[in-house]
Amino acid sequence: MSPKALDYETLNENVKKVQYAVRGELYLRASELQKEGKKIIFTNVGNPHALGQKPLTFPRQVVALCQAPFLLDDPNVGLIFPADAIARAKHYLSLTSGGLGAYSDSRGLPGVRKEVADFIGRRDGYPSDPELIFLTDGASKGVMQILNTIIRDERDGVLVPVPQYPLYSAAIALFGGSLVPYYLEETANWGLDIYNLRQSVAEARSRGITVRAMVIINPGNPTGQCLSQANLKEILKFCFQENLVLLGDEVYQQNIYQDERPFLSARKVLLDMGPPISKELQLVSFHTVSKGYWGECGQRGGYFEMTNIPPKTVDEIYKVASISLSPNVPGQIFLGLMVNPPKPGDISYETFVRESKGILESLRKRAQLMTDGFNSCRNVVCNFTEGAMYSFPQIRLPPKAIEAAKKAGKVPDVFYCLKLLEATGISTVPGSGFGQKQGVFHLRTTILPAEEDMPAIMASFKKFNDEFMEQYEDHRGYSRM
Repeated sequence: MSPKALDYETLNENVKKVQYAVRGELYLRASELQKEGKKIIFTNVGNPHALGQKPLTFPRQVVALCQAPFLLDDPNVGLIFPADAIARAKHYLSLTSGGLGAYSDSRGLPGVRKEVADFIGRRDGYPSDPELIFLTDGASKGVMQILNTIIRDERDGVLVPVPQYPLYSAAIALFGGSLVPYYLEETANWGLDIYNLRQSVAEARSRGITVRAMVIINPGNPTGQCLSQANLKEILKFCFQENLVLLGDEVYQQNIYQDERPFLSARKVLLDMGPPISKELQLVSFHTVSKGYWGECGQRGGYFEMTNIPPKTVDEIYKVASISLSPNVPGQIFLGLMVNPPKPGDISYETFVRESKGILESLRKRAQLMTDGFNSCRNVVCNFTEGAMYSFPQIRLPPKAIEAAKKAGKVPDVFYCLKLLEATGISTVPGSGFGQKQGVFHLRTTILPAEEDMPAIMASFKKFNDEFMEQYEDHRGYSRM
């Protein structure tokens, strides 16, 4: 009998090439153990509410009223909801053609896109055009849409930082392009070396690859570093010289845990540089409601903004967006609320500030607790998490552990992470899922477990790690560094 269209052997080869470690082997094993009754701490994905973070009150009040507009007609609505939440719900409903159940424009509601443009203008000090902002179902959908627009065939390459968030490797594989890695320097706090960047491009071109785009993740995922103004200028000049479009993944811009390097958008630095680069370099920037102190991952609200992209290209991107008809409308409302939160003098302002500050201050403490915890462990070295939601410690595996992993048919850091999961219930992601230098091993964990649970989690990790190292070290002297 001849193979059928959806038999594995006849599938699109690009689909089979896709790998996504965040929901890979470790996650599947963790889910199995959870079904068997084991308590699992899912630190494999940046999913704040799943690890106990409470939703912010004001946005949930507004969206609740938008979802159930009949409540606005109840004479007692003002006893349950504050007046500013009621006013905002009426505002957002007025922007729709039939409430949250009706399709919006394929680019998103014009009124919300205007709110996003105003937010960008306040942040960067330069006005933004709502016509160049598309709302999306989370930032990931926007990234995939732009990569699909850029990649023409396997000879088109995209520069991606390594370690990288596996959305990029997965999407590039799915669309049939070529990932061109550029390695971040762990010993320089995951800094970027322009010389290495040039080498990556030269090597790709020697293989017949046309490098068309460069990705930056700022703050970094999984590495947690924040790019300085000098870094960003170097990157922008490099893209200008090499004629690359820059994709700025800036979804963690609210997650900053130090004061030396505040978040700077690639767009602001570009426009500060002035012509000709500010008028010519193509830039697409991404943001979302899933991260920051909002953590509304399940709502799937995001946007991308285009800078110096030709009108005909914008029309093509609009055409492709139209195939999906509309980004989800509740997610668009959350996005509008994120970029236009309560202001001083509003009834809900003090509560909103107290809740958001509490989350960010706790995340800052957890970043330090986790970094210190990892650095107290045998053969573990971890840079401080300057931003984002993750720690990415290096695990210096003894030769005997690497040999045991090979015998088990596992990549060494997968072997370590599986042992950690079985012993402690802590579900992480092996560094090999993000890319790393040959012979160097890491894991990624979120800093999201509750602050009060963090000491116990780190003690559990330390106990496992030190016993693992005791088992596999040969005691003839194995250097931590």
